[in-house]
Amino acid sequence: MPVLLHRCVELLTPALTRHHADGSGAVLLDATLGAGGHAERFLTDLPGLRLIGLDRDPSALDIARARLAPFADRVTLVHTRYDGLAAALTESGYGTAESVDGMLFDLGVSSMQLDRAERGFAYAQDAPLDMRMDPRSPLTAADIVNTYDEAALADILHRYGEERFARRIAAQIVRRRARTPFTSTAELVALLYQAIPAPARRTGGHPAKRTFQALRIAVNDELDSLRSAIPAGLEALRVGGRMVVLAYQSLEDRIVKRLFADAVASRTPVDLPVELPGHEPRFRSLTHGAERADADEVERNPRSAAVRLRAVERVQQATGKGHA
Repeated sequence: MPVLLHRCVELLTPALTRHHADGSGAVLLDATLGAGGHAERFLTDLPGLRLIGLDRDPSALDIARARLAPFADRVTLVHTRYDGLAAALTESGYGTAESVDGMLFDLGVSSMQLDRAERGFAYAQDAPLDMRMDPRSPLTAADIVNTYDEAALADILHRYGEERFARRIAAQIVRRRARTPFTSTAELVALLYQAIPAPARRTGGHPAKRTFQALRIAVNDELDSLRSAIPAGLEALRVGGRMVVLAYQSLEDRIVKRLFADAVASRTPVDLPVELPGHEPRFRSLTHGAERADADEVERNPRSAAVRLRAVERVQQATGKGHA
């Protein structure tokens, strides 16, 4: 079930129902297509809409392709990470500057990936220690756990998992792998139960949650991808175009918050009392802080409990030649 679907539709539709002077229809870039739930709704509601869907997971693209088959003449699917969006736009016949009307990022691991035990994302099911969103990528979670030195492991767990027992866990991983390398998620979960003190295990959710998040982010280079993708996406929006981002953990949301704050800031030097022509903000915020799912949605779709939604609209061209 797509997260915050109604709110995404509400925020993006005004940008997707405008008519362009050249007669072309609106373009939506779904940078994290997944199973195609959000995309299907937009294509159903908006008969003139063209959609470019990106995903790094080939199996997700296969599922989405089948789901979106009724709209095949309006859909272009591209196998790439979301930080490859500029190249994907060029390949699809669009420019990388001011060519797209709407953009959606639904970040993190998808329900579909979590549901497929063999991918190794879920700590509740035993599976190979993999965690690659794109199975063609060379680095797996097993590679990190079995080959990174203790300091590097602790750094990953602390930085990407905000795990306060990072050093203790890293030391125990290094001791255990000297006897036998880790091959499965269950082996890692068992070690985490031993490494994390009992009082800490009783609070803050599953004891493996933070370590699995950290490994997944490291394997898939998620945060660096996001830091590149959001500015490239903002650049590609037309005046009046809108971007919506759904983040599910604080590290992602912090990056989005900072990049959006930069986008909506004036470029007039702070010590000047008036706005310099051409230095006005290029974007405006459409949300007050981060929006959350309501209790009804969380009950229907538990994955939405963690979501933070932020959205912006482009109000000025990059050249500073006027307003929408």
